[in-house]
Amino acid sequence: MILAAGRGERMRPLTDHTPKALLRIGGKPLIVWHIERLASAGYRELVINHAYLGSQIEEALGHGDRWGVRIHYSAEGEGKALETGGGIYKALPLLGDQPFLVVNADIFTDLDYASLELPADCLASLVLVDNPPHHRSGDFLLSGGQVSDADGARLTFAGIGIYKPSLFEDCQAGAFPLAPLLRRAMAAGRVCGMHYTGRWSDVGTPERLQQLDENISNHGS
Repeated sequence: MILAAGRGERMRPLTDHTPKALLRIGGKPLIVWHIERLASAGYRELVINHAYLGSQIEEALGHGDRWGVRIHYSAEGEGKALETGGGIYKALPLLGDQPFLVVNADIFTDLDYASLELPADCLASLVLVDNPPHHRSGDFLLSGGQVSDADGARLTFAGIGIYKPSLFEDCQAGAFPLAPLLRRAMAAGRVCGMHYTGRWSDVGTPERLQQLDENISNHGS
């Protein structure tokens, strides 16, 4: 699943008429980079949620034929974004009963998605990265393959994770964040993770988008 429902307030004015997922870097939309990497990793069924200017996303991507994938859309409605947790919960009927990968559309990475695993005793497996300059405090602690909310040298959640549907079993339809669900699972010792040290960027502002675009244009993906 690719999360593409955000309004992109920090990206304005670029997102006034274009959804954040369709902003271009290296000559193509952010979301297309993810679709290509997911396809190359063997994923054939993709779910993309959208809200703000969502029709543009469907028009731009179609059914995914050009990448050899099948895209299913989870439309949340204009102005009705459900946050990360609520958006995933709404899409569960499309995602099935097996663990599924979720990727934020507004990041850029060269991570091989085929390398990710979810141990049987974990409800979630998160990708963590070194803390970027704009988020020095990090999000979670990684120790011995387990992710927790404990104090220590925290890393930043990369916006990439594998989840079991049962992580959401007590949830109800509506808007809600993902983090409280993860912290509850962490308290039970059921969140695993990995520290990825390859290329990763949070494309959250026009300045970071421009910097990444220039970097890709000059040095490639």
